Amino acid sequence: MRSGLSRTDIQGRIRELVETLFANIPSGVGSHRKDLKLSREEERRVLKKGAKWAVEKGFGSAEDLDHIEERGCIDGADPDRVSERAVERGRAQLGTLGSGNHFVEVGYVAEVFDETVARTLGLWKDQATIIVHTGSRGLGHQVCDDYIRVMLDAARKYQIELPDPQLCCAPVSSPEGKRYLEAMACAANFAFTNRQMITHWVRETFGQVFRKGPRDLKLDLIYDVCHNIAKIETHTVNGKKKKLCVHRKGATRAFPPNHPDIPSEYQSIGQPVLIPGDMGRCSYVLVGTERAMEETFGSTCHGAGRVMSRHQAIKAARGRAIVRELEDKGIIVKGASRGTIVEEMPEAYKDVNDVVNVVHHAGISRKVAKLVPMGVIKG
Repeated sequence: MRSGLSRTDIQGRIRELVETLFANIPSGVGSHRKDLKLSREEERRVLKKGAKWAVEKGFGSAEDLDHIEERGCIDGADPDRVSERAVERGRAQLGTLGSGNHFVEVGYVAEVFDETVARTLGLWKDQATIIVHTGSRGLGHQVCDDYIRVMLDAARKYQIELPDPQLCCAPVSSPEGKRYLEAMACAANFAFTNRQMITHWVRETFGQVFRKGPRDLKLDLIYDVCHNIAKIETHTVNGKKKKLCVHRKGATRAFPPNHPDIPSEYQSIGQPVLIPGDMGRCSYVLVGTERAMEETFGSTCHGAGRVMSRHQAIKAARGRAIVRELEDKGIIVKGASRGTIVEEMPEAYKDVNDVVNVVHHAGISRKVAKLVPMGVIKG
């Protein structure tokens, strides 16, 4: 999200902003909202309608939908393909951040690499920005668990040899494959709804802290994009157009200018690409390219990627005060537990600057702006 605020507007209020975000957005393992009670039927509507359900309930506006992949709803979702256990896990977790590497980050535009594209995205030097990273919570995790068993059986049934059981799969057109895609669409729609609701609470939090209305704050959604999903798309293979199932795991879409699946105001520049780093360094906004369509099925990486396991990070942080270290760098961090912050310490990740330079020089996405964190809430 972009804002109408500058870095200097935020600086003196960043601690209050982080505290209020943390109070307004439930975070951590098993976090849930006490003020949102979903019936079974209402949750089915969430799984079918995605972010549109959130907007209809007053969480954000119709303009937000124009800036979400697939307008916040994957077609073909069938709640009957989602187990009762998954539904139960998701019911209390809608509108929550969760744990692990999920975060809400308030930062600013430290550097602009392409003024023309940045202008189209509404970004300018020293502007305050917000990144939200979370997904389908326990519901999506349970859908995955449920279908791993289905896929293992399917692999045996269709005589697919697996070098590793984690590569379990089924033919896309098989009954098992179709059922999974229908369940996965439900999980994606839950994730779109979850982020849309958190976006709404981010706006409310800024209004609370700065005592300003939406017009003054100008907290507009630039883009919301998936990074763990399989999508049915058309691509050119050996000179011919083919319909493919494109799996993006830890990867994100990077569609080029003039692609029909990106918002009308971005047609001239390409799809916005978001590559977050760690809470101590920076994140990037890029745009998709024609080369990505030619070489990577319109895809680029989603983030910096870990260099330490969570266990290694805990070991490496022994005797250190990570929150204080970040505060010394001007970054205020609040997490649901000390353990989460330690597991997510900056050194646990590759340097996102190196990662982004690779995708930029490879031509599969183009750098637009560098965002530096000022305040972060973690699960």
